[in-house]
Amino acid sequence: MERQYVGIDLHRRSSTIYRMTAEGETLDCVRIANEPLALADAVSAAGPEPEVVLEATYGWYWAADLLAELGACVHLAHPLGNNWGNRRVKNDERDAKDLAAMLLLGRLAEGWIAPPEVRELRELVRYRFRLVQHRTSCKAQVHSVMAKNGVLPARVEMWGPGGTAQLDALELPMAYATRLDSLRRMIDVYDREVARFDGLIHRQLKGDAGYQAIQCIDGVGRVLGAVFVAEVGDISRFGSPEKLCSWAGLTPRHRESDEKATRGPITKQGSRLVRWAAIEAISKYRGGPKLRADYHRIAERRGKFKARVAVARKLLTLVYYGLRDGEIRCLHQQVA
Repeated sequence: MERQYVGIDLHRRSSTIYRMTAEGETLDCVRIANEPLALADAVSAAGPEPEVVLEATYGWYWAADLLAELGACVHLAHPLGNNWGNRRVKNDERDAKDLAAMLLLGRLAEGWIAPPEVRELRELVRYRFRLVQHRTSCKAQVHSVMAKNGVLPARVEMWGPGGTAQLDALELPMAYATRLDSLRRMIDVYDREVARFDGLIHRQLKGDAGYQAIQCIDGVGRVLGAVFVAEVGDISRFGSPEKLCSWAGLTPRHRESDEKATRGPITKQGSRLVRWAAIEAISKYRGGPKLRADYHRIAERRGKFKARVAVARKLLTLVYYGLRDGEIRCLHQQVA
């Protein structure tokens, strides 16, 4: 039996599955409820080891894992890399058919299917990031309540002993006092949860050579190191530091036609968390003496914002070698 090509337009509650031959002949198109048994039955009709493609959409993990267990060769379509164009008709059947057709023609822009252990690490790291965002929102609301009552912060850092004493001593109208008390209790909860996830993540990564190596970079500690390890995953899928920077969305947009070529701002297409971590790492320490000198040199010519992005790319280059080799030799040479 010749190998078949299967396109799956995966949704939250249902999916459309389109099958075609290696010659492009349509075999079947069915719509199923999103249940493991229904998906297994529909894909089993494609025979042994079919080529199956689904889009990296909401909740794709379970489907990709199930298809791999069934012996399918699973491909993950990159949502931004496959431009559907301005079709007059767009529906689930056409989407599934186009996915299978692009895979057959070798024109499918694919995403990386991270193994389950990497996805679990990402779950911890991303959720910790969300917790910090919620905590920051609560702290901003505390400042908002104080401002509405004409109270200025007595400390730059309101969450130490001095700031806590000021908040304890505030006498506010009932509605504001109630809100302030609720916010402070939520901040305490977030503090405990963030600390808990910090411990879980560090225990999982403490034996990782790349995780330890990249913490030698000024500005990269446990938190940002965990972001880089989790989001990048298998560093061997990037052939060079430039490809890693491009994947992170830190390289300029390039448009070329005939004799005209234009370069614009950075693409920002890729892992937002890696971009944030790279920028955050160089915001205070500038990545160490060498990168700090590069930052000031670029800032004098091009401005501080472009200098920040340029140095973030340089820092991500160091991260690449740290994850690949388990050490960053240029930093060791500086110390020696």
